[in-house]
This record gives sequence, C-alpha cells and structure tokens, in this order.
Amino acid sequence: MQSIRSTYDNQGYVVVPSLISPLDFPLLVSACEDVIDRTRQGAWPHRRTVGKQFPPYDSKDPDSWGVQHVMHPELGASAEVFKKWYTSEALGKAVCELLRCKEEDLQMELFNLLINPTSHSFALRWHRDDIRENASEKEERERLGNWQSGVQWNTALYEDSCLYIVPGSHKHPRTEDQRALSMTMEPPANPLDMPGAIRLTLKPGETVFYNSNILHCATYDCTAKRATLHATMGDSRRGQERARNILQHGLLWMKEDKFRVGLNERGTRMVDKVLEFQRRVEESGEEVKFSLAG
Repeated sequence: MQSIRSTYDNQGYVVVPSLISPLDFPLLVSACEDVIDRTRQGAWPHRRTVGKQFPPYDSKDPDSWGVQHVMHPELGASAEVFKKWYTSEALGKAVCELLRCKEEDLQMELFNLLINPTSHSFALRWHRDDIRENASEKEERERLGNWQSGVQWNTALYEDSCLYIVPGSHKHPRTEDQRALSMTMEPPANPLDMPGAIRLTLKPGETVFYNSNILHCATYDCTAKRATLHATMGDSRRGQERARNILQHGLLWMKEDKFRVGLNERGTRMVDKVLEFQRRVEESGEEVKFSLAG
C-alpha cells in the first residue's frame, strides 16, 4: 500500500484495481441500474442536471449527468448495496493509507453516481474543486499548501474515459497558459489542449483516487453507457475546512434514524463523525458557501 500513497502524493492521483469484490460487483451494477432508471423517470429528484456543473443543481433540464445521495434511505434496497460497499474494509484501508489516518478517524461524506447524459454530449470546464478559477497565484499557492483532509475517487463499473487531469498540479499554481484555459466558464473544445493534461481510462472495477484540487475536467458522451461511483471520504481530525466541499451538497438526511439501519460498525462510526462535523459547523454560525459556481 506504500506505493499507492507515494504515487498519490507525487502525482495527485493513483489508480487502484479490485476494490469491489466479485460478489458485490453485480449487486452494484443492479443498484446503479435501479437508481439511474428512477432518476431518468423523474422519480428521484437529487440529480446533476445537464447545463449545471456545480451545486446547487436545479430541475430546469430533464436530462441528467449524475445521481446524488445514493445511500439515501428512500432508495431502499439499492441504498443498502451502496452503503455496504462504501463502508467496506478494502475501501476503508485504501483511504486510510492515502490520508495517513486510522480507521476510527474516517468521516462519511458524499456518495454519488456519474452517468451518461441521454440528450447530447458535453464537457465540464477545467477546475479545482475547492479553489475558484479567479484565485490569484498567491491565493492558489496558499490553498495548495494545505494538507488535504479528504480524498475523492471514481470507481468504474463500465470502461470510463471521462476524466482528464494534469498530474502534479495539486502542488503548484497554474502556469500562465493553464490559467488562461481554466479562467473561462466555457468547456474546453479539446481537453488535451491544456498543458500537461492526460486522459485517464478506467477498466471496469478500477478506482482512481485523486486530490480534489488537482486541475481536472471531464467529458460526457451520450452514446457511451456509464455508471461510475463517485465519492469522497474525510479525515475527521482535520477540522472544518471541508464544509465548503461537503455540506453544500446537503447531508441532513444522514441525521435520520432510518439511515443508520443496516450500517456496519465501521459505517456507524463514520456517520457519527460526519454528524459531529455538521453540529460543529452549525454551532459556529459560519455561513457555508459553495466552493465553486456555475
């Protein structure tokens, strides 16, 4: 596991195979088909809408490129499948290694699903998840110098070539050329025009963990079937700096008693951590603003 931490620290991302057991893989595929079908029929309102890159999302466009809150108890049996995998030992061990923390430090956060749109193909613009595009070089350098208190990942259930990243960009402010290409609110015509960019292709069952402040973007092909598990997990020792990234998505449903039903011991500890996190933020009286806009 040392090698994945070293690669992650140096490059800002690392690809790890086989974090889904052969038994769980078909269950996750079936659960994804269920929640995607509900979303496209309009029965599940928590979705990422085409034409809107960052939260808050709205319902103006009938097409979707993501399903939000897949562990929500109202999703029934499918939510139980997602909860089981999110709280699995293999996934928890990988996250602990990357964050240099112990299992009891893990904080439950987001679990969403990235899917193919049905109306037309599109791209998301280049961005860092918690640093605005108009940040000065000084602001960028200061924010990039902070130790990441959480990790983000994509796990593909079908071959996925959606994600583009600039390896190593989690350590450095943008160059002049990179800044010019990421200051625009428009999606890139060709993501590989970004200096240093590469395209990642995940095989079914592979996971890419990446620093959320690495420079990245994505393309969405309406002709390619997609179901990619997209999630984050945090280190509860790191204070309230994750509030912008996490609480903007709306996690009040995790407070419901019915959400705790079926959670294993690891999951129960993790949800206790995020509820304590929410309580501290609420008591501080500090307004939780969105990390990004658009």
